[in-house]
Order: sequence, then C-alpha cells, then structure tokens
Amino acid sequence: MTTHAHLDAVYVTGGASGLGAAVVQAVEKHGGRAAVIDRAAPDTDVPFAQADLSDTSQAVRAVEQLARKFRPPTALVTAAGTDACGQLADVPPEQWENVVRVNLFGTVSVIRAALPHLLENRGSIVTVGSTLGLKAVSDATAYCASKFGVVGFTRALAAELAGRVGVTLLIPGGMDTHFFDGRTEQYRPGPDARLNDPAVVAELVVTALTQPEGSQLRELVAAADTEPSWP
Repeated sequence: MTTHAHLDAVYVTGGASGLGAAVVQAVEKHGGRAAVIDRAAPDTDVPFAQADLSDTSQAVRAVEQLARKFRPPTALVTAAGTDACGQLADVPPEQWENVVRVNLFGTVSVIRAALPHLLENRGSIVTVGSTLGLKAVSDATAYCASKFGVVGFTRALAAELAGRVGVTLLIPGGMDTHFFDGRTEQYRPGPDARLNDPAVVAELVVTALTQPEGSQLRELVAAADTEPSWP
C-alpha cells in the first residue's frame, strides 16, 4: 500500500483519548505514522511528548521534542480540548480562561511551532472546532468563545497559507467519548442522545489530509443525524 506523504508523520494533540486517539488509529490503519502530544501518555506504542497545552511554552517544546526524536511533522491535527460548563457568574475565572488557553491558544501555539516544518514539506493541518463554534448556547460561554475563536483563526490561516500548506476546519458534533465524563447530569447527553462514533470522524480527518495536490477540503461538519446543535 502506498502511503500519502502527509501521513508520514502526523502530530495529534489530545491523541491519548477520544477523537485524537481515533485519529492516531486511522492514520496507522492507512499506513501512516502518528505522534501524540497530550498531558497523558497514550495506551499504544506511538511517539509521545507530554504537554499541558494551556502553557504555550510546553506546546512549543513538545513539537520540538518530537521533531528531534521522531521526525518533523508532515501533518498536524489539533484534537485536544476541554470545557467548563455553567453560567458565566458560576464558573471560576481560572477555569473559564483555561478553556480558552487549551482550546484556542493551545491550537495556535502548536501550529505556530510546527509551521516551519509544514511549510518546508507542503504539509497539512486539521483543526478541530465544534458545532458550538458556529451556534452559541447558554452555559457554554467559555467553550463557545474558544471554538468560535478556532473557527475564525482557521479560516484566516487557510487564507494566509493558501497554496503552501493545506488547512481544514473540522466541525464535529457530540461524539461518543469521555469528553462528557465528570459533568453534572444537566450537562451530559441524555440517555436517548445519539452521539457520533469518533472512528467515523477520524476517517474524515484522514480524507482531508490525503487530498490530491491542488485540492483542499476547507471545512467539514461531522455529526450524528439527530445532532441538536446542528444546524
């Protein structure tokens, strides 16, 4: 099997669990190699750099470590994310701001660090937004702010890098992962909620990364057919 060049070294933030782990599996299934940037080590034996993406310096250091010990990135998928549900007045400022630091600033920091390599090899980037980066809901001001930011950042980045680095914005709805663990009942999907399979979404990421030269999937929405936050 011939592997697309962009799958030679795919860095995945948040690759130890959830959508990130599914992306790692999908890349390897298609003959590629993945590396993980996360706070926790992945269960699988893949190159790994530990980083708390709320800290810009850790994000940069993780990219540099993998480039040195593994290989420079040919693609980057920013799947790391966090949340802090609740009314604005009830969410402590540090928790609220941490969501923006991880989801938005962490995304920007990793991309900035990887960009020289991606420019050199005409690589690809997939950022992970959310349907709540397009539709605002109550009790999610931090998450919406961060994901609206990811949407705007990615669209501007795609314009900036057009013809040099591929940029795709992935907009997923709710997925069957541990993302909702630890929440109070009111902020969890209901017992009858249908959540998308992260493995299905991960295949779309690989599709975006393996477009033929001159073609780009600029934006993808992936959701269960009954997703309440889309459209």
